[in-house]
Amino acid sequence: MRAFAALVHREFIEHRGAFLVGPLILVAVLFGATILAFTVGRVDARFSGQVFTVAPLRVYEVGFLAFGAGWSLYLISTLFFYSADGFAADKRNNAMLFWKSMPQSDFKVLLSKFVAALTILPGVVYAVALLSGILLFGVAFATTLINGTGSVGFLGQIAIIYGQVALAILAVVACGLLWYMPFIALVGALATLVGRWAIPIAALLPALLSTLEWVTLGGFHPFATHVWGFLEQRLALPDTPYAEAWLVSAEPFSGWAFTLDLIAGIDWMQVVLGGVFALVVIFAASEYRRRGNDN
Repeated sequence: MRAFAALVHREFIEHRGAFLVGPLILVAVLFGATILAFTVGRVDARFSGQVFTVAPLRVYEVGFLAFGAGWSLYLISTLFFYSADGFAADKRNNAMLFWKSMPQSDFKVLLSKFVAALTILPGVVYAVALLSGILLFGVAFATTLINGTGSVGFLGQIAIIYGQVALAILAVVACGLLWYMPFIALVGALATLVGRWAIPIAALLPALLSTLEWVTLGGFHPFATHVWGFLEQRLALPDTPYAEAWLVSAEPFSGWAFTLDLIAGIDWMQVVLGGVFALVVIFAASEYRRRGNDN
């Protein structure tokens, strides 16, 4: 177990640039640009403070939720690039013989990469997202103090909002990882065969399968098949009616209600089948890697 944890930690060390250093640089640049905008007069702090006092709770909620949505998109896109790169890294940097000499199976090595993609790497990005929320709220609260309308009472309200939105972001990240788990595994498995070309090939596979169904079984066109319909449904994260209803209401955002609504809308049978599919393709990739290296 300690060896497996070391393998997962190795993935973080090798890819911390994309999951830690890069996001921290983005946060620093955005925060620095915000501070600079206030100091050079590009933004009127007093006017901003007045805006924040009109509907402070909604401004804080929408702002942090927008940050969370942006970081979620960054995370899922980076994970696909990680899978295309990380699963083929050993072969590309000539480290394969070293890892073959270790008492760890190819399946265990690839599984550690997959586990890292579902745990430690998203966890780091989530932590950076929380940091960006703290900085966002700090700037917003500072503008109300400069305007003269801020008070200590706002801090308690901000803390409650922060916890609720942080819970919602965590739910989106966790459910998104479970929902897209088979696609991440598929890109990683393809990477053991074709390296970094795994992403375009994985994107091309659905079109090929849909075209094959259209040619053999008929239909209006290649994108009006059962395969394409299933993939469209499977690629879309389930909707959350709570979020749509909250946007047009004056109620404070509830992370618990959003989380329960998101969980209720997920087809958990699809998640289980996706997990089985992920393990199967990773095992198949490990067998290819083992047999290819033995030869």
